[in-house]
Amino acid sequence: MKITGYRTLQTRHDWGRPVGDANGFIASGITEVPLVILETDEGIEGVGMGSHHDLDRIFPALEGRDPRSVASLYDAMLARVFKTGHSGATFGGIGAFDTALWDIKAKAAGEPLWRLLGGGDRFVTGYASGLDIALDDDRLAAFYTGMAERGFTSGKLKGGRDAETDVRRLQILADVLSVNTPRPALMLDANESWNLKQAVRYVTEVERSIDLTWIEEPLRRWDAAGHARLSASVRAAVATGENLTGLEQFRPLFDADAVDVAQAGAVWGITHFLRVAIAAHSRDLPVSPVGLTANYAVAGAATAVPNHLSAEIQDLGVPFGVTIDQEVLDGGIVLGDQPGIGISIDEGLIARSREAGSWATPEGPHVRSHRTGLHLVSDGTWEL
Repeated sequence: MKITGYRTLQTRHDWGRPVGDANGFIASGITEVPLVILETDEGIEGVGMGSHHDLDRIFPALEGRDPRSVASLYDAMLARVFKTGHSGATFGGIGAFDTALWDIKAKAAGEPLWRLLGGGDRFVTGYASGLDIALDDDRLAAFYTGMAERGFTSGKLKGGRDAETDVRRLQILADVLSVNTPRPALMLDANESWNLKQAVRYVTEVERSIDLTWIEEPLRRWDAAGHARLSASVRAAVATGENLTGLEQFRPLFDADAVDVAQAGAVWGITHFLRVAIAAHSRDLPVSPVGLTANYAVAGAATAVPNHLSAEIQDLGVPFGVTIDQEVLDGGIVLGDQPGIGISIDEGLIARSREAGSWATPEGPHVRSHRTGLHLVSDGTWEL
């Protein structure tokens, strides 16, 4: 079997609510979903989710090769762009191709990915995450009530702007999720919006009222020394890593004992997740995939690693024209038996639809404020 080409298309995900974080939000709740279809000479095609960035530059590493040689092809893609580096959006293109390769490999074997990788259980433990900073208290409660009805016992709040507000909203999560457990796990995600001393003071204040399970992305992603000092200063675990593009970027944080929960962004693909998981396991750290709506296939990989803790589940819907062979039940994901990664797409339906939103808007959560981490007073008056 040989790889002969690829094609791309783009669909959308309608979240039905504003979604975002401390850096901004998408008011429409409609975001773009890039898809990649990898073609072979035997007619087996693989679907990848992630990014369209740099695909033309990366593809020569795959053309004419056997798609089942996933590990060596992943390294070939990294090598293809070594002069300019594979970080950032380029890593998303590699991740999309990588996911498509695993899809082909599993389809050729006639197995779902989770079984091909050696997973023994089709259930993936998860936590609810509403990307909820723009939701008022009523809509916040409504979202987590719906997730509680699906059996969730843990939830993650987007915050970091005002501690008193976050305490009130975390209590809403606790009250709603307590229908399933007397002590819900509560996490707070600041999305890199603090400096070190802000983080220490902020988390300390929150922890006077809330038993935080973890504080997520409190500092800039590369600040190994800062994360280590913060972890030693607060009770909550420090979770980070979703924006690290490549295993080598984790090494300084691991070496500094700066991470308590290693997170891998689902958008970066399956091989990246597997390698981060094993590197974390060698240090007795749990791993947690972030943002499964950007690449649902990583849920299948989570069953095959020994240190998977919990996966971020942000929505019960799926992108337009996409079918996912998995179900959200009992506080997690129940994976299906469809060969491959379990993602099917209706290209005709997607092609006939031109409506799309974008994360890349000026006020969106992917644009960091120039004043982030530079406020002396947190008084709850920051504009959303």
